[in-house]
Amino acid sequence: MDTSKTVTSIKVTDFNQNEVDLLKKYANKILLLLFYNNACLGCTGRAIPLAYKFKQTYQDIEVIGIHSNFSSNTVTKEDILSIFTINELPFPIYMDNNHEMYDFFNSEGTPQWVLLTPKGEVYRSIFGSQDNAQNRLYYALESLTENEG
Repeated sequence: MDTSKTVTSIKVTDFNQNEVDLLKKYANKILLLLFYNNACLGCTGRAIPLAYKFKQTYQDIEVIGIHSNFSSNTVTKEDILSIFTINELPFPIYMDNNHEMYDFFNSEGTPQWVLLTPKGEVYRSIFGSQDNAQNRLYYALESLTENEG
């Protein structure tokens, strides 16, 4: 993904299979997208808790989880909720049923983080959830929030 390009839509589905364009729903906001899969231990063990921490730390950023489905199995809200210790979502989560958005952003694997400016420009795209990726994410978030603030 050429990070100098502006994204015009990010179409995913909600748990009722209704199409949602995240750029319209969260217009003019900084978006931190987390592409993940429930079967990815790095996603459920590190990335999702990190996303929750980002949500708490950066109040001006919309943290959004996108479950990319790589099989023909239908993933339900109950499947998604099963990875959380409380029976509620810590931030909005949508479905990428045919991993189209995952592919659109040329994701390297899961977890993949995509940080978008309020204008829909890709600011950073970072793969992983270990220390190096976490440091790059913190730096990108600090840099973008300073520039947009």
